[in-house]
Amino acid sequence: MNLEPVDVVVIGAGPAGMAGARTLADLGLSVVLLDEQSAVGGQIYRGINSASPARRTLLGPDYAAGAHLANAVKSTTVRHETGASVWQITRERQVHYLKNGQVRSFAARAVLLATGAMERPFPIPGWTLPGVMTAGAAQILLKTAGIGPQGPVVLAGCGPLLYLLGWQYLRAGIPIAALVDTSRREDYWRARVHLLGALRAWPYLRKGVSLLRALRKGEVPHYTGAEQLQVEGEGQAQALSFVVDGKAQRVSASTVLLHQGVVPNIQFTQALRAQHRWDDAQLCFVPETDRWGALDVPFISVAGDGAGIGGAQAAALQGQLSALGLARTLGQLTPAQRDAQAAPLRAELERNLRIRPFLDALYRPREENRIPARDDVTICRCEEVTAGDVRRFVELGCSGPNQAKSFGRCGMGPCQGRMCGLTVTEIIAKSRGLTPDEVGYYRIRPPIKPITLGELASG
Repeated sequence: MNLEPVDVVVIGAGPAGMAGARTLADLGLSVVLLDEQSAVGGQIYRGINSASPARRTLLGPDYAAGAHLANAVKSTTVRHETGASVWQITRERQVHYLKNGQVRSFAARAVLLATGAMERPFPIPGWTLPGVMTAGAAQILLKTAGIGPQGPVVLAGCGPLLYLLGWQYLRAGIPIAALVDTSRREDYWRARVHLLGALRAWPYLRKGVSLLRALRKGEVPHYTGAEQLQVEGEGQAQALSFVVDGKAQRVSASTVLLHQGVVPNIQFTQALRAQHRWDDAQLCFVPETDRWGALDVPFISVAGDGAGIGGAQAAALQGQLSALGLARTLGQLTPAQRDAQAAPLRAELERNLRIRPFLDALYRPREENRIPARDDVTICRCEEVTAGDVRRFVELGCSGPNQAKSFGRCGMGPCQGRMCGLTVTEIIAKSRGLTPDEVGYYRIRPPIKPITLGELASG
């Protein structure tokens, strides 16, 4: 297999990847930026280069701000490979990817993982019905094609994205049947201890208040403290039913958009056998890194939401910091030069992360929406494994997610456990009376992305 040499390979062209790649290139290193999309932007700035002025206005100033990062990458020596599906990264920094049906490979001196986040699973009754999507997927349609559901839509769950999408839908003229928030009074009470830090991040609070004000002005029905969520329908979503303050509610809609936050995409860091830990604040596994984003795997770093959820602006700053760390490791900077350039970035990053503890506490997903109580709820969509199946596996001696594969192929489908990994871990942990850290996560193996034998042979 032909391995093309390069100083640094950056995986992912979102905020962290773009900022990191530009920083590395400006420091004189040869950089390759690999991404599956046809243009830079990642999920948060998807389609930013092709978005019309009207669409940028519709999506708001936070989205439009991504144009600066995207244009900055163009002005550097970064080699941007689009349509590149990375299916393996070795601990020796061999990076293998698929493009146009052909396997290509790099031998990198260092690797920067900027693979971002993915939406947290939301396994409730009816979530596999046609017409049910994640809010993130719906937003991608709005960003790339400017389209949304034709009929009234229900947005349900918790987290800032739910309100942002509602605001964008209002501006796009897409009817909203209701916004159903699962956050309860006790969530606000728990978040109060972080209020001082949140007030110091007042621009973020101001944005949230403006979104709420716009939704109220648009007369969008708004429910809070919702529980017992269930999508109803025969062969198609027809309504969302739930309970608020002991009173049953039902909102008719053919499209239900679910969201309860995002979690780090750890497929590559898990495949590299890097150390991970359970983050109880964000209810997910995160890779162990030093202050420069370096993993315990030499010359491989991670930046952005893939190392813990912080948002787009924080991700871009972390991309720059990780780039400075790698540049020092590769001998391109002295420690003093690295630290001097990093100081203002760290100060800005600290300001951006002040809001995080408040948001993590306020929008902490409810257990009933992470660990289904009903045995008939599907959790592994690829292999049609239910919550009851996993609990029965535990009764038969299944000790963790990897053993669940042997008991029922859970996590062995096309998504490679992305949609069920956290759910399986938490179900097993609760059933066994253990912590998620003690139970662990799937053992991820290449290929990370699907590849045929013919494509593999092409390399």
